[in-house]
Amino acid sequence: MRVPGECDGAFVGRQAELERVATALDEHRLVTLTGVGGVGKSRLARAYVDQGEGAGFDTTCWADLWPLCDDTLLAATVADACDLADHTPRTPVEAVSSWIGDRRLLLVLDSCEHLVVACRSLLSDLFTVCPQLRVLVTSREPLSLPGERVIRVDPLPMDAAVDLLANRAAELGRPPSTDEDLRCVRELCERFEGIPLALELAAAHLRDHAVQDLMRHARDRLDLPDRNEWCAPVWHRALRTAVGWSHELCEPSQRLLWARLSVLCGPFDVETAQAVCAGGPLSASDVRRCLAALVDKSVVLRDQHRYRMLDTLREYGQLWLGELGERDQAAARHADHHLQQARLADSEWFGPQQAPWYGKIAGLYPDLCAALEYLLDRRPEDALELAGHIGFFWTCCGHLHEAQSYLKRALEATAGTSSHLGSVRTRARWALGLTHILQGRYDAGGEMAAACLVQARREGDPRAVLHATYLLGLSNLLEGHAQRALSLVDDALAVASSRDTATQQGAMMMCRLVRVFALTGTNQLLCADREAKLLRDECADAGEHWTRSYVDYQLSVIALMQERYEQAVTHARSMLTSKRQIGDSFGIALGLDILSAALAGCGQAEQAALAYGVGQRYWQSVGHPQRGTPEIGPLRVRGERVARQVMGDEAYGRSYEQAAQAEPTVMLNRLVTQASDS
Repeated sequence: MRVPGECDGAFVGRQAELERVATALDEHRLVTLTGVGGVGKSRLARAYVDQGEGAGFDTTCWADLWPLCDDTLLAATVADACDLADHTPRTPVEAVSSWIGDRRLLLVLDSCEHLVVACRSLLSDLFTVCPQLRVLVTSREPLSLPGERVIRVDPLPMDAAVDLLANRAAELGRPPSTDEDLRCVRELCERFEGIPLALELAAAHLRDHAVQDLMRHARDRLDLPDRNEWCAPVWHRALRTAVGWSHELCEPSQRLLWARLSVLCGPFDVETAQAVCAGGPLSASDVRRCLAALVDKSVVLRDQHRYRMLDTLREYGQLWLGELGERDQAAARHADHHLQQARLADSEWFGPQQAPWYGKIAGLYPDLCAALEYLLDRRPEDALELAGHIGFFWTCCGHLHEAQSYLKRALEATAGTSSHLGSVRTRARWALGLTHILQGRYDAGGEMAAACLVQARREGDPRAVLHATYLLGLSNLLEGHAQRALSLVDDALAVASSRDTATQQGAMMMCRLVRVFALTGTNQLLCADREAKLLRDECADAGEHWTRSYVDYQLSVIALMQERYEQAVTHARSMLTSKRQIGDSFGIALGLDILSAALAGCGQAEQAALAYGVGQRYWQSVGHPQRGTPEIGPLRVRGERVARQVMGDEAYGRSYEQAAQAEPTVMLNRLVTQASDS
């Protein structure tokens, strides 16, 4: 589980609250931390998890809800927090409910105040079918569910507030060293009424001002937000004062960047900030300079090369953006940038940038959702293009439901539009067909693939023809029609080989991959092995991972069928190494099944049991029982039977359960990196 950091430095003055949270979660299924913005609700929840208070749970899942603009993606966000990559036609709520089941799980929902009704509905459903689920919520208001235990998080006691501000001053090289310094620190804490975020913002100004100067400025400052009707959030007066004061102390260019950055939903890098925020009085170099200044002022948080803004400060920036009359302009720039990123990801898909793009597209998830919502409302044709470009990425890295939803909405929004969208619509329908096939709806996916093939041929688009052929071939493979799949790809590759293939290389390799699977499925193992090795070498030379990983998978299957177990282990581990880099849970589940069968063949029965056990965790995250082409089933059964015979059922069961209860990524890394002990 990944718990986001909010503030550096020591956690001060909340030990009593930590103990109350621990006691409450022992006694109640739902505990809600309430309080004004900036009082430290998220920090308290994070400390509860970080300090091991939740060690009694099987696992802890943390969902950041502040990037969500509405409730549309709430369940999908929770599924993502649980590391689910559901490949079934179920709703995300059903997938999460099924996965949690009887697990003793702690779910943390951070920043729920704008989604209270939706969170109430979701948790009602989860509590009905998940008897051991515990939920820790942070929100400015309770959810008002039966059995909810509300813990109000108050401002820090004065002594703790003084400790916090003094600690931050010391970290900046300005520790209070005289009685006058300490008096000013205490007066600042009193003025800001012990609100931690207000104190953090005040402390940031100690980089440039002595504490006495800050105190004089704070005394003299008029409370700007109190005097302006546009300041809508119901904030604690001290926080309004501190945020407004920090805003006032910024240069005009820094204030403008603060406002424009508020359009970004998730973490961002400098290049994204420049692309989205530069313009008018802000040049790209100004953005870089002002961003560093906002970090120094604690308005923006930095984590290595990534930045983010706390939701309270982002909310303030959005208000200023509205005052400047730039909301629509900023949203348009935001959408344009992410559309361009999707185009670039698609164009660089086949090559050494593939794995980095997978990571980047996964990290851009909340911003891509925001861009899609804006474009669906304002420019549906661009929404269709964006959904088509990212559909494949999302489907493979755990966002299949969201990909399917946005593709359907974009296709519906552009139905009946002019013919110039032909290739864009074909691409979107292709991506939608892939989501159906991966959900096991082979008929629907196959029909969509066939329609894409007809349209691509009509448009004379050779790349789209190859993509559609790949999808139709995949559907036939999974339904057990290997010979039909072989004929399809052979025909398409024969036509493609007579043309300029520079722009078709990636699509051709996908069809060649289907050909390797089909040759294996028709028991032409020598030919399949030869072509697979040739294709793997070409992928390796190009720095490509996705196709290569499935080629390694198929080489492992072929080796297993020929009882070359050591080679099967090598190829299975190579496949899993690639799959880890692109976060393909479905592929990891397949790879672990093949690795376990190969290990059993090598006589490594205990390792085989471990691989089967952790593989089951990945199949659960995908939501399907073990799947794959028809020839895989007998290999799985044989491998498990051999391992049980060597170990005995009881010992096998213990190792299997050990792996099934372990942290999946840790066990996966162990199995992939461990040298063969044959």
